[in-house]
Amino acid sequence: MNYSHTPAGYNSFSEYYDALMQNVGYDERCRYILEIFKRLDHDMGLSLDLACGTGSLTIELKKNGVDVYGIDASYDMLSHAREKAEENGLDILFLCQKMQSIDLYGTIDTCVCTLDSINHLVKMSDVQKTFERVSLFMNQGGYFLFDANTIYKHREVLADNTFVYDTDDVFCVWQNSLKENNIVEIELDFFEREGKVYYRESESFCERAYSDEELTTMLEKAGFEVVKRYGDMTFEAPKSDEQRVIYVARKK
Repeated sequence: MNYSHTPAGYNSFSEYYDALMQNVGYDERCRYILEIFKRLDHDMGLSLDLACGTGSLTIELKKNGVDVYGIDASYDMLSHAREKAEENGLDILFLCQKMQSIDLYGTIDTCVCTLDSINHLVKMSDVQKTFERVSLFMNQGGYFLFDANTIYKHREVLADNTFVYDTDDVFCVWQNSLKENNIVEIELDFFEREGKVYYRESESFCERAYSDEELTTMLEKAGFEVVKRYGDMTFEAPKSDEQRVIYVARKK
C-alpha cells in the first residue's frame, strides 16, 4: 500500500499515516536513493526532502549522514515529523510550505520528492511551478530525484476500485473514482476502535497522473535534463505496466 503526502489541513490522515505506511520500507528506499547518487558520483551535499510528510525518509537520510531538511504543506504531518526526529535524537529543520511556492534560505545540491507527492498536484501549472521553484534554489549540476505514479496505475490499478486495510491501529476503506485527465478522486474512511465502539473520520483528495512526455517537457522548461528513468526500486528502465517511475534530473 502506498499513500502519498497530503495537503495542509488533513488532520485525520496525519494521525494514521505512519500506521498505514508500515510496508513502505523507508530504510530500503533511503539506501536505494543513496545508491542512485553513488552511481552518478554525486555528493548529495545540502539536501531537501520535499513533501516529506511525517519525516520518515528525512530521518533515514539524516541517519545516513545526509545534511537534509524537510518541507511539507501540512502542519499536522510536520508535527509528527518533529516528534519522531526528537525521539531519534536528530536535529532536523522542518518547514511548512507548499511545493509550488517553496522559499528556501539558500541553495541546495539535491532534492528528493517521493511516494507520488507530485501526483497530488492536479494542475499542470502547479507541477511546472514546483519544478521551477526547485530549479531556482538548485545549484548548477545538482540533482532532483522524484517519483510519480503512472497513467497505467491510475487507469488500471486505482481506477474505480475500493481497497480495505486493517492494521492494529486503524481500519481503513479507500475508495477511488477515475475522472478525466487521469485524475483519481480518493475517499478515505478511518475507523478507530476504542473499547467496543468504532469512531469514524474521513478525508478526501485527488491525484493526477502525468505522461512521461509531460513531465520531461516541464522539467526541461524549468532548466533540468532527465538523466535517468527507473522502475520503482530498480535500476532498470520502466516497463509498460510500471506503476511508479523514478525520475533523476540534473540542473543544467
